[in-house]
Amino acid sequence: MRRGEWAQHPLLTGIDGPAVVGVKSLEAMGVPRRTIWRRCEPGGVWRMPLPGVVLLRNGEPTAEQRIQAALLHAREGSMLTGVLALDRYGLRNLPVPGDVHVLVPAERSIASTGFVHIERTRRLPSPRIRAGIPTAPVPRAVIDAARRTPDGEAISAMMAEAVQRRYCLPCALAEELDQRNRAEDAALFSTLVPILGGAQSVAEVDGWHLWQRSGLPACQWNVRIFDADGRYIATPDGWCDEVGFAWEIDSCGFHASQEAFRATLARNARYAAAGIVVLQTLPSRLRSEPDAVLTELFAAHEAAQRRPRPDVHIR
Repeated sequence: MRRGEWAQHPLLTGIDGPAVVGVKSLEAMGVPRRTIWRRCEPGGVWRMPLPGVVLLRNGEPTAEQRIQAALLHAREGSMLTGVLALDRYGLRNLPVPGDVHVLVPAERSIASTGFVHIERTRRLPSPRIRAGIPTAPVPRAVIDAARRTPDGEAISAMMAEAVQRRYCLPCALAEELDQRNRAEDAALFSTLVPILGGAQSVAEVDGWHLWQRSGLPACQWNVRIFDADGRYIATPDGWCDEVGFAWEIDSCGFHASQEAFRATLARNARYAAAGIVVLQTLPSRLRSEPDAVLTELFAAHEAAQRRPRPDVHIR
C-alpha cells in the first residue's frame, strides 16, 4: 500500500479514533514496519511510549493516552484498576496517581514497564466500562489502590468515600479482602474495621477509635433517629442509644456556607426539642486534643444519664 493510501486512514489523520495505536494495528492498515520505527525515532513525528504501542504525535502522552497505551500494551482482556480507576468513577479523596495499574489474566506472560504496573491475577473481575475504558469494579479498585498506598489516612479516605457516596457497601470491601486471604492485608482489614462499624469519613474513623478508647457504652454511627411520632430528627455521626446521646463531628468547612449553617441550626433545634444531649466536636481536635475530647464525651454522657432517656428510636 502506498503512503498516500494508508496516511489517509482516519486513525492517522485524527478524524476518528484515539491518538494511541498498537504497532500491529498500524501494520494492518498497511504502514510498513520500517516506517513505524523511523517515525518513532528521536525527533520523529511519532513516539513509542511502551513496547508495541505508538503515540501518533511527538510529545508526552496525556493522562488519558497513558491509560489507553497501558491497556494496548496489556492486550485484550486487561482492565484499569487502582487510583486511576477510582478517579474514573468520580471519587475525589485519592492519593496522587503514580503508574497505570492494570489487571491481566494470570496466564498472560507480560511484565510491568515504563509507567505501567502489570498485576497478573486469577481473580479477574468483570469490568465496568467507564468512558470507553474497561475498569475494575469499585471494591476491587479500592483494595488494589490501598495495597499500593503507604499512607493509612489516605487508605481510610478512599474506603470511607467509596462507602459514603454509595459506590459500594462496606461488606463488599471486606469480601474483597477475604477473597485474597493474604497475611499482608491484615493491616488493611484493621483500617476497614471502623468503616464496617459505620464510620463514613476520616474524621469519623478518628472518632470511632477515640470512642473505643473511652470505654463508654456502644456507639452506633450514621443511624437515623426518629421521635415517638415517627418524625425524623437527625442522623448523628455517633449515637449512644443507651442514654440517647448524639455526637456530631462538625467541620468548619462544612458549615462555611449559609445554607449548611442554617441546616445545622435546624438540626440542633430538633435535638433540643426531642430532649437529646448532643456534643459537637471539630475534627481537628480528635488528633490535637484527644484527651480533652474524651473529657467532654464523659461529661456529655453523664449529663445524658442524669435525665430520663428521651422517647426516640433508631430506624
